[in-house]
Amino acid sequence: MLEQHIQQHFIDSADLHYQVSQEISESVANAVYALLACVTSGNKVMCCGNGLSWAQAAQFAAMCVSGLDRERPELAALVIDGGPLAQAQLGGHLTGDKLNQVAARQVRTLGQSGDLLLVISVDGNDRSLLAAVQAAHERDMSAIVLTGRSGGNLAGVLSETDVLVCVPHDRPTRVREVHQLVLHCLMDGIDTQLLGEEE
Repeated sequence: MLEQHIQQHFIDSADLHYQVSQEISESVANAVYALLACVTSGNKVMCCGNGLSWAQAAQFAAMCVSGLDRERPELAALVIDGGPLAQAQLGGHLTGDKLNQVAARQVRTLGQSGDLLLVISVDGNDRSLLAAVQAAHERDMSAIVLTGRSGGNLAGVLSETDVLVCVPHDRPTRVREVHQLVLHCLMDGIDTQLLGEEE
């Protein structure tokens, strides 16, 4: 019984990956081009998310620096920390709207024109990430937003230079699984554009 339950997870995940592959491939390609324009111009990628999505953002920043499957020069990237450490650094015990500004403050402090903000959110409704995107726009930065469901409030604040990669599914686990593959596709796309196809 448990083995069948586990197998069903694999089947459901594979089905969703297959279903969305054509639907989001153009957006993912556009995100690769945006990332390339950023890093080849000497700018940096700032990555953020909340909860488990923050962990994926941190992993992407690490892949920019250390690579995925191939050796290549480091790409400038950092992860924005919306957790307790960042809150302590930005004024101690923040509450209410100030707490929602933690990531935005870091974007305003560290972001420069030409930099790019990568945002990962399962439902697209996190107010702190919304504020981070708005702060990026204030700094003349573009954003790549990975989200799920219908894109949430984040989809509504994006500009024409931003890229939305939306996984049309309600279950957070399935959305994160697709986000993980998208992040790998982004990194592989950058490597392919910079280094050529692998032999």
